[in-house]
Amino acid sequence: MTFTRRTLLAATGVALAAPALLSTGATAQETLTLRLHHFLAAQANAHKFWLAPWAEKIGKDSGGRIKVDVYPSMQLGGRPPQLFDQSKDGIVDIVWTLAGNTPGRFPRLEVFELPFVSSGTGEQSSQAIWEYYQKYSVNELKDVKVLAVFAHGKGNIYSKDRVIKSTGDMKGLKIRVPSRPINDTLQNIGALPQAIPAPGVPEALAKGVVDGVVMPYEIVPALKLNELTNNVSSFEGNRSLYTIVFLFTMNKAKYDALPADMKKVIDDNSGAALSRQIGKGFDDWDKIGFEAVEKSKMPVHKISGADLEGWKTASKPVIDAWVEARTKAGDNGAELLKTAQELMAKYAP
Repeated sequence: MTFTRRTLLAATGVALAAPALLSTGATAQETLTLRLHHFLAAQANAHKFWLAPWAEKIGKDSGGRIKVDVYPSMQLGGRPPQLFDQSKDGIVDIVWTLAGNTPGRFPRLEVFELPFVSSGTGEQSSQAIWEYYQKYSVNELKDVKVLAVFAHGKGNIYSKDRVIKSTGDMKGLKIRVPSRPINDTLQNIGALPQAIPAPGVPEALAKGVVDGVVMPYEIVPALKLNELTNNVSSFEGNRSLYTIVFLFTMNKAKYDALPADMKKVIDDNSGAALSRQIGKGFDDWDKIGFEAVEKSKMPVHKISGADLEGWKTASKPVIDAWVEARTKAGDNGAELLKTAQELMAKYAP
């Protein structure tokens, strides 16, 4: 089923909440306006089919007592890596951001960004990530109200001119990477990883700053990857080279100031159900991106067999290093990895 505006509006099955006071001394006619800030353009799937409908649903479920204004493309200022702190510090009220935008800040959640840990679908990965978050990462996000923790679907490699199948094909290529684990993996096989926020990708490709990118299908239309690259390499199997852990967070003080019935509106439109629904949305949007690839007649090169095993072998040192680093930091790194893998097997056998 396509993740549409109607789908999200019906996702949580919440009835319209009765009007309520939104702050001390407020009158019944006053409305609280929340500002939701994110990094992608308004034409992106996530904005059109998730964030805008979510904002609309909050308005309806609160009986018009809460109004959510959505600001795409960093319209309220700052850079994408600053989004989490914008919600934490109350510069804005709600943000959508990547945990990996600030490497090392959410080290336990990073386990799902390790190579071949996460599944091939956003829905499956998001369920595992939410369950893991509740067990191990609540403290990492204690300074904000967590609305959702989730992931996109399988990540691919998009390249200009060179066909990528084996790890050797990556040598010398400048590749945009989304996270530290993928940075380290590609660096180990001889690529030249570049950390560039998603909005900067089209310009980086057009100017030759990078030779390719690693991203899911869903982002293809928004970043014009079907116009700026000419090859796609997709990993076979039910595990992905990578995924990204996304954070959807609200300023804690703003949430705490709400009366109980308005907190319930927020709570009923967040949490495990929303995380799973957004993950499924990314799976549906992957189909839109793949259609754009097909329409552009871009060849899709399947990475399987010995080539796939080569990628898994090359990525093992990155996984081992993560386990060692977490253990040195006081965690049981092996336990964290094992739990993540078991949860992924639970939702994606």
